[in-house]
Amino acid sequence: MARRNDHTREELVALTLQTVKDFLSENSYHELSLRKLANMIGYVPSTLVNVFGNYNLLLLHAIAQTLDELSNEAMTAMQNSPDSKQALFNLAYCYHDFAQRNPYRWQLIFEHNMNGAELPEWQAKRIDHMTGMLESLLIQISPEHSPSEVLQASRVLWSGVHGITLLSVDDKFFSAEPVDGKQLINNLLSNYLANW
Repeated sequence: MARRNDHTREELVALTLQTVKDFLSENSYHELSLRKLANMIGYVPSTLVNVFGNYNLLLLHAIAQTLDELSNEAMTAMQNSPDSKQALFNLAYCYHDFAQRNPYRWQLIFEHNMNGAELPEWQAKRIDHMTGMLESLLIQISPEHSPSEVLQASRVLWSGVHGITLLSVDDKFFSAEPVDGKQLINNLLSNYLANW
């Protein structure tokens, strides 16, 4: 086993989170544990607890990395759009495509549970940033709507896109014909915006 001074704290954090990311590229987080992760990087579990606080927070740091990656991809997708409406569609497609490429990491985002503990501010800011992107685009598309209407519309659209993405990633459309999740997202957004 590696001794605590074999890596600096920052190196150990980076090594641990990279190992989680690599593991989740092929496996569900359900197959991971603190002990298994510690063994994979050559440390004892108590060292990881000393660094991260607990296993739950360790996973939350891994989620933060995933959200940062998704956020960067989303910003690029929106910036490469000719207008706000297309940026909204591209944001939704980016969400879907990211989940398709990273199903286990994406799954962890939504299945992770704080078990009654308060969400740390650094994580809450990431979530606010993601939802804020959507709200900002809706304001640009329809500035006449009130803040509460924009908030409600953003949650309706996010819920719909998330549901489609979830069914798409898990291949649970239960259809005799193949179903394209991005076509469903296009249908959802087009019809919602037309009536909003």
